[in-house]
Amino acid sequence: MLMLGWMDDEALHRTLTTGRCTYWSRSRREYWVKGDTSGHVQYVKSVALDCDADTVLVKVDQVGAACHTGDRTCFDADVLASEPAGDQ
Repeated sequence: MLMLGWMDDEALHRTLTTGRCTYWSRSRREYWVKGDTSGHVQYVKSVALDCDADTVLVKVDQVGAACHTGDRTCFDADVLASEPAGDQ
């Protein structure tokens, strides 16, 4: 997983029609296209809905970092928990 972002219907529509990931910024209250300012573009490979149709999984070709920190993924931080040894 590279990152997590918010999409409303309009952001999803823009993502599907342009082939580039568009998100809704809850803090700035505006749409943003991943890579427009950073150059770290996400090109859409596929989009799937979950069983409740309230979450989308977007598979992308990532150019550059996905995280605003410059890391490839937003999930490189310390692991909070892992599987117990016997549950693999």
